[in-house]
Amino acid sequence: MGDRPDIIAKAARRILPIVLLCYIAAFLDRVNIGFAALTMNKDLGFSASVFGFGAGIFFLGYVVCELPSNLLLVRFGARAWIARIMITWGILSAATAFVWSPASFYIVRILLGAAEAGLFPGMIFFLTLWFPRAWRGRMFATFNIAVPLSSIIGAPVSGLILTGLNGAAGLAGWQWVFLLEGLPAVVMGLVVMVALPGEPRAATFLEPEERLWLAGRVAAERAEQEAVQHFGVLRALTDPRVLLMCVIAVGLVWGTTGIAIWMPQFVKAFGLSNLQTGFVAAIPPVFMAIAMILVGRSADRTGERVWHTAGPFLASAVGFVIAAFAAGPVWGMVGLTIGAAGIGGASPNIWIFPSTLLTGAAAAAGIALINSVGSTGGFFGPAVIGWIRDATGGFSGAMLVLAAVMTITALCLIILGRAMRSTIRAHAAPGKLPA
Repeated sequence: MGDRPDIIAKAARRILPIVLLCYIAAFLDRVNIGFAALTMNKDLGFSASVFGFGAGIFFLGYVVCELPSNLLLVRFGARAWIARIMITWGILSAATAFVWSPASFYIVRILLGAAEAGLFPGMIFFLTLWFPRAWRGRMFATFNIAVPLSSIIGAPVSGLILTGLNGAAGLAGWQWVFLLEGLPAVVMGLVVMVALPGEPRAATFLEPEERLWLAGRVAAERAEQEAVQHFGVLRALTDPRVLLMCVIAVGLVWGTTGIAIWMPQFVKAFGLSNLQTGFVAAIPPVFMAIAMILVGRSADRTGERVWHTAGPFLASAVGFVIAAFAAGPVWGMVGLTIGAAGIGGASPNIWIFPSTLLTGAAAAAGIALINSVGSTGGFFGPAVIGWIRDATGGFSGAMLVLAAVMTITALCLIILGRAMRSTIRAHAAPGKLPA
């Protein structure tokens, strides 16, 4: 079956903007907590440990509900389930504006995590239904750009809301941050119901022969993949390679969430105002987005995945070491930017590995398990940084911990690459034999 980049491009123009905006809304709800903390912690009397624990406990609800949520997505269809996820978590995110104690903060954060569970792995699985393997690196990269974009957009906007609306209608600026930044999730949930087709055969924006070609191409790759190695759901959840992917995902989420939630306080420590912090904190995510696109395109072009993932993690570790020992704010920002860019470059290619190994319901379950276990890093990252901050009075120790986690993650990827060498070669694009 010949390649049809015109059909792929047509599908991408319709599908990617919607999933990208959905995940921007999702990650905006993760990073706004960091900006709200600039004044919320003082207003509510939260220590760094209380804030870090509350920020991270989001992932308790997320992890518990992740696997069943993704299996229900397969059962009820992507469009209805993704819309349900977005509307419920948008409402709960806005409700965070009215917490009044550590206990209420913890409860809302757990419920928010439960509501959002299944979105990311569900969308990764959804994209595998639309795009052939040779295109997935750039598609996952484009989707993952939502992570830095949410900070690029959310950082200055949160700073403006925090400063400009403080006291409006009797509410603090941090309360307005939660109220206003929870709305996009609800709006995008409604957009999904109206505008996101569930699979190529239901895509009315494609001509009939285009639908048949795209559905047939994806189905043919699935059949070819299953002929090499077929997984049931139980086997997918117990395969050693999948379990190693879980460890790698812990490292990814530890780094991504740790820097996203604490970045405003990292930057604020340079002595900037809240408004200045909002704009300066947007710098590392810009380079994170650039790295995602460049590394994703390079990986698709060469067919090599292992070093396109492990290499950026090692670069990230170097960046965090620079930030830990920085003598001033300029070198501190250089280190944070390298650290963020490394994580960004690694993140899209991580999800190529499970989609190369698994198909169908096994892929949905396996990706959900990987993301679910990986999401524990979203608890440990913010919480450990908070504990270190309280214990040492600074962030240097936290930077060194992040560097160690990135290094361990890179080593796990090298081991995974060796364990999957034959599978990766079997599925490589013609003429592209990855190392």
